[in-house]
Amino acid sequence: MIRCFDIQKSMDFYTNLMGLKFDRKSNLEDCTLYYLKDEISGCEIELTENFEKPEDKYVIGEAFGHFAFLSDNLDEFSKKAKKLGYELLYEPFDIVLKGENSSKVIKAAFLHDPDGNEIEVIEKEK
Repeated sequence: MIRCFDIQKSMDFYTNLMGLKFDRKSNLEDCTLYYLKDEISGCEIELTENFEKPEDKYVIGEAFGHFAFLSDNLDEFSKKAKKLGYELLYEPFDIVLKGENSSKVIKAAFLHDPDGNEIEVIEKEK
């Protein structure tokens, strides 16, 4: 669940850029919940729009690191992000994952969502 300061900006980010699809909405006494789904994996995130919000933005929790999403093509994702007005924190770069007997290289990039949550985007292995 992600508390969103500006629900429209967050919906745009997670649907237009990250490729999640709006699934359903639930209204509670103090908030509205928006459920977005990844059509390939079936994974779901919940965006929460609280009716009472802080004056500025939410403070990102100390225990939270980042979300990670897969992309078929990280270069195309980067172009799309920039076209939609999102700035990458880290342009696509290689990460070497070392195992006991082998290693592999993955390509990743990072950016923030509209509420400041860090997002990692990893290119699928080909």
